[in-house]
Order: sequence, then C-alpha cells, then structure tokens
Amino acid sequence: MRILICSDGSAQADRAIRFSGMIAAKMQADVTILAIAETSVGDEAVLKSMKNSQQAIVQLGLRAEIVIKAGEPVAEIVKHTEQSKYDLVVIGAVRKGRRGPCLMSAKAYNIIEAILPPVLVVIGDPAQLKQILICSGGERYIHDAVSVAGQMAKATGAAITLFHVMAAPPPVYADLIDKEENVTGVINSDSDLGRNLRREREALEAIAVPAQVRLGHGLVPDEIFKEIALAHYDMVVIGSSPVGGSLPSYIMGNVTREIVNQSRCPVLVVRSSAAPRRIGWSLKGLVSRLTHSTAGRKEGSDSN
Repeated sequence: MRILICSDGSAQADRAIRFSGMIAAKMQADVTILAIAETSVGDEAVLKSMKNSQQAIVQLGLRAEIVIKAGEPVAEIVKHTEQSKYDLVVIGAVRKGRRGPCLMSAKAYNIIEAILPPVLVVIGDPAQLKQILICSGGERYIHDAVSVAGQMAKATGAAITLFHVMAAPPPVYADLIDKEENVTGVINSDSDLGRNLRREREALEAIAVPAQVRLGHGLVPDEIFKEIALAHYDMVVIGSSPVGGSLPSYIMGNVTREIVNQSRCPVLVVRSSAAPRRIGWSLKGLVSRLTHSTAGRKEGSDSN
C-alpha cells in the first residue's frame, strides 16, 4: 500500500502524520510526505518541518520519502497524484468556526473533490483506530469504501459497523418498527438493500474483521451523527460517486459535505466507479415490509 501524506507544516498536519503514520505502520505501507512551499522549495521552515515529519514516521519503523514542491497547494497535490499512484491520500483539516455551511477550509474540500485516490481527512487529535463506522447507502458504490476500510481494520484490529439510514416511515407505521427485528428482516430480505448489506458484511467477515449492521430511520445526517455520538467511533467512512460525463470527476454531495463539516473524528472519503441508483426505494421497501407485517398480524388476530 502506498500512502501520500500532505503537510503544510501546521500543528494539524503533524496530528495527521501521527494518526496516518500509526495506520501505515500497522499496514507496512510505503509513505511519501508531500510539502508544498508557496515560495521556494529551499524554504528553511519547510525543510525543517519535513525533517521532523520524516523522523516521526521513521520512529514508527517505516521509511518515508520526502517530496517538496513549489506552487499552489491543491494544484500541486492533484498533479502529484496524477503522476504517481497512491492508495490513500491524507490531509489535516481544522474548523474555521462553529457556524455556517463550510466549517472546513476550502482547500480540504477541493482536494477531496479533485483527486481519484481515497482521502483521509484527519480532524482533531485522534490517538487510536478501534471502532470504524461505514455509512452505507445500501448500494454498490460503497463497496470500494468497505474494501479500503476493511484493510485498515484488519491491520489495526478495529471493528466495523455498517450503518444505513432508511427514510422515516409514515406516522401510522412508526409504532410498528422494532429496530432489532428490522435489521434482521432487512438483511435477510431479497431486496437490493438486503443483498448489498449482506455482501458488505460477508466481505469483512471473510478477512476476519468483526462487522455488525445497524439501521437508522430519518434524516441521513441527523441519524449518522446520533450513531457517532452513541458509540464514539474513531473514524467515519463515506463513499462518493462519479459525476456524469467523460471526465473522472467527483463531487461531495450534501450529506458527505455535512459529515466532513460536523465530524469531530477522522473521515475517510472513498471514490467509486459505480454510480448510485435513484433514491426512494428504501422508503418503498420499508412501507411494503410494514404493510405485510401489519397484514400478517391482522390475519393472526382474526384467526384467534
């Protein structure tokens, strides 16, 4: 595995190096640290920062290649990832305020949207990787994210939760939902959602990564943050799908952007070559299951 860690010499970049370095050491990955000097590649401050970063990786038992480029950071990162193949790109991100739609720097968003490899956005000062939350849309485009997160989990000994948010049912059916029974029913169903969740869980179990499936009901961002607060995850994993057209470009949807904005732990964004299907079928499937469940209960009641 090849990991590119982007550093601007800031304190958050140092935290990103420590966290991703820990993962790299567990995976025995090849590490490259990329620094962008906006003035000159011979800038003494940049050279000193890179030397310290390299030493931090060496202390973890890895070798680290140092690359220093001069120019606009996002453009240089994009160019470098096009010239050299990496399995993961790591950036540090800090909050720019407590309110507003864009709490992370514009550079962080631009990097996530512009490059093809998975991007690990290190937020805060994480010290371990024991619990990983994969936000599954229940479709094929999340499979690549499951694969990447699974490799990390296997190397670090982390457990994974696959979390899917279903549309809130109509009020008339709200009291019929049993969350535990609903999870079992969805996974065992022959629906697209059930088959995909089974496939994701089985792929993780096949590499000896503990995995459980949980469901939420309601607005996607709200349910995801409730789940994060409930279990104190060390990393959140989300997928992104390609934009239509001839160029392999990607965008952060509203949900992805909100998770990156609001998360207080690292976020891994993984691209996919498969575009998601139209939304809406989750609600139809839920209403259908509840309708059949209600009908079954009524028949049982009538027969008594």
